Amino acid sequence: MTDLNNLTISDARDKLRSRDISAVELAEACNKAAAGSDALNAYCLKTPDLALEMAAAADLRIAAGDAPDMCGIPLGIKDLFCTKGVTTQAASKILTGFVPEYESTVTSKLWDAGAVMVGKLNMDEFAMGSSNETSTYGSVVSPWKSNGSNAELTPGGSSGGSAAAVSADLCLAATGTDTGGSIRQPAAFTGIVGLKPTYGRVSRWGVVAFASSLDQAGPMTKTVRDAAIFLQAISGHDAKDSTSADIAVPDFEAALIGDIRGKKIAIPKEYRQDGMPTEIEKLWNDGADMLRDAGAEIVDISLPHTKYALPAYYVLAPAEASSNLARYDGVRYGLRAKLQAGEGINEMYARTRAEGFGPEVRKRLMVGAYVLSAGFYDAYYRRAQRIRTLIKQDFENVFADGVDAILTPATPTAAFGLGEMAQLDPIEMYLNDVFTVTVNLAGLPAISVPAGMTDAGLPLGLQLIGKPWDEGDLLNTAYAMELCAGFVSKAPKWW
Repeated sequence: MTDLNNLTISDARDKLRSRDISAVELAEACNKAAAGSDALNAYCLKTPDLALEMAAAADLRIAAGDAPDMCGIPLGIKDLFCTKGVTTQAASKILTGFVPEYESTVTSKLWDAGAVMVGKLNMDEFAMGSSNETSTYGSVVSPWKSNGSNAELTPGGSSGGSAAAVSADLCLAATGTDTGGSIRQPAAFTGIVGLKPTYGRVSRWGVVAFASSLDQAGPMTKTVRDAAIFLQAISGHDAKDSTSADIAVPDFEAALIGDIRGKKIAIPKEYRQDGMPTEIEKLWNDGADMLRDAGAEIVDISLPHTKYALPAYYVLAPAEASSNLARYDGVRYGLRAKLQAGEGINEMYARTRAEGFGPEVRKRLMVGAYVLSAGFYDAYYRRAQRIRTLIKQDFENVFADGVDAILTPATPTAAFGLGEMAQLDPIEMYLNDVFTVTVNLAGLPAISVPAGMTDAGLPLGLQLIGKPWDEGDLLNTAYAMELCAGFVSKAPKWW
């Protein structure tokens, strides 16, 4: 049987359980696809032997009737997740040679469920970026191209390697992390599903930190059903993570009934940006029509503090990053810079961090240190925290009025060309997060669903924002949209 790597998680699960295919055959197909994908640069490390070993163990579990839903499913793991005995660098030079002696909680749960690791996936350095161009491994290239053009496009960021790998069928699904949209934006750019769970639903333990109050791990998959299956496997309380919520995990897949009659779906007026591309506005209107036709009530709402979200985010996230990344100093692990005669420990710190961190990371660390410094803490950091509280209250008020979900575009544009943003003001790049950062500031769940195509043949996604801890209802609404949109397009293979 060929092209097994094209399967979804749900289809592969059924074929594995019926013994139509074996986990080893499935792993071999993904290993082969990954081996032939160097032009995309999605994998920073391939683990074919480990994949076959894990797949053989999964086949034994399946034969014994001990087969969780993720058993035998080949996955790509974002380089931010610590994997025991396998290099983890967060796509940064400063973590060169770091091999963890422990496993992240997310990957532990996946391996306990019998999932298979095809390799580690490229990303923006320390998850700082929206185009996967800040990686020490080099840029990831999207499998998609505009009609009639050979120009290389971004897969989005920071989970660009995850998005490209899933979209190109190099694995059946992948882990991602989302600090300000880093699951949802690349998912939208590459025509896949990306789910950011409620903050605290999935453990952050063993995930290299960017901004601890904003980071959240989640699944990147080919379908909404796959996202539900994946989320089920990685959710749950973790005593090792103080921000992990001790809340029961429902059966997310069972929630996918596709019936949204009577649901109230809201359209926030503040998300209608001046100069919004016609294709994005049309997609948004079409999405509202789809949900209306499926029986939902579409209402207009106001989220008045949305306009302050980006400035607040780009104060808070760098501030937390400057604290989290202070540990990378050349003393305990990773890169240690060579010193000149007579230089001491202070010079070692400075040289190591200057050589080890890329330009984007250095820029954010300096911003973070500045806003936390004496004299500026109140003017910037404390004010941004107040704005964050107001943004969260905006959402609470809307949901208290009976709204079940909020519909917005996932991105302000389709995928852009690699290198295209380098000539612009950095703020232009940060505007890619304009529709997504509010969700992280408020700690809410949100999902990007592929819903249309541009005239140039590139995928576009719509975002649904749900109530906290209600991923089941959010996934069901996303499932209804997926059924209505009928998005089945795949990138023509050129790599």
